[in-house]
Amino acid sequence: MPKREKSMMPQSTAGLIRYFEQSKESIKIKPEHILIAAVGLIVLELLIKFI
Repeated sequence: MPKREKSMMPQSTAGLIRYFEQSKESIKIKPEHILIAAVGLIVLELLIKFI
């Protein structure tokens, strides 16, 4: 039986991307605002359904 040569897989750099550099240009929304908007939409839908 011939010996198998060890082959190296190419290394990935996916974990080395710096995402904080890209976040400077994006819109920042606090989690509290998301929750308030979700509760507001639920209340609005319930009002529309029952009126």
